[in-house]
Amino acid sequence: MRALTPAEVLFDGEPQPAVLPPPCDHYAGSEKLIRKSLALQAQLGPVFDVTLDCEDGAQVGREVEHAEMVASFVGGEEDRFGRVGVRIHDFNHRAWRDDVRIILRQAKHAPAFVTLPKICSVFDAAEMIAFIEATRAEYGIAQPIPCHLLIETHGALAEVFELAALPGVESLSFGLMDFVSVHNGAIPDCAMRSPGQFNHPLVRRAKLEIAAACHAHGKAPSHNVSTEVRDMSVVAQDAARARNEFGYTRMWSIHPDQVKPIVEAFSPRDDEVALAAEILLSAQYANWGPTRHGDTLHDRASYRYYWSVLRRAQAPGHAMPNECAA
Repeated sequence: MRALTPAEVLFDGEPQPAVLPPPCDHYAGSEKLIRKSLALQAQLGPVFDVTLDCEDGAQVGREVEHAEMVASFVGGEEDRFGRVGVRIHDFNHRAWRDDVRIILRQAKHAPAFVTLPKICSVFDAAEMIAFIEATRAEYGIAQPIPCHLLIETHGALAEVFELAALPGVESLSFGLMDFVSVHNGAIPDCAMRSPGQFNHPLVRRAKLEIAAACHAHGKAPSHNVSTEVRDMSVVAQDAARARNEFGYTRMWSIHPDQVKPIVEAFSPRDDEVALAAEILLSAQYANWGPTRHGDTLHDRASYRYYWSVLRRAQAPGHAMPNECAA
């Protein structure tokens, strides 16, 4: 009799949750930094995404030229893994539709995702998503393009569960700097960095609401940047707190040195992978009935957790124990 796999057993006939994007989203706006970021991705592999920035990267009045430059990299020779996305201008900026048209028309293949900044309402997001969908169909792009939404306004936070539920949305990101700024001095600037960003009640609430909305709808919550660019231990601590205390599965990077500590913090440790493998192999041997590992009892609820550990480890290419690789 063939052994049943976790995917067949643990989700009661429901589709298992999608494998979410890589744990690090690295931003680059200028041609020089884009090339440097893609070279690092080629070196480390597809363990992080590169987002080419049309919003903050473009000079005022040169939005078209910047979008054309960005399009030249999407699907180009330096885009080796198909994990290059783009951030376009916001809904109230005249250039956002041009960004979409230029990139989808001129790129050699579709971007891995499109990030939509400064979302203010579900209606804004839905209109932008619909335009991206219509444009990709017009240009003959076969597959839908996932959208990532930036939550950094009062309106977006108030509707965060509705935003997470929108079709076509893959991830919600927290925009810490803009979120603090829209409070007009009511939140001190120390909340833009650690430890204040994890301790201020209004910022904590925003982070938790975003994470909860994402997990309720199977989307990836993406944590804001760490502004530290010299001491990578600070970046590692920020990433660990985002993952372990706030439930985030992904984090932004703004400096190449930040990529490795973020990926490490969000990836399962070797001992976690080994433990998950042991528990699931025992469960499979017991035909997925209750089992005991050491002094702890396990059943399908905990099996689902450990299955998610293995899937998260496998996605960035973590070595699997031989017994459970298949």
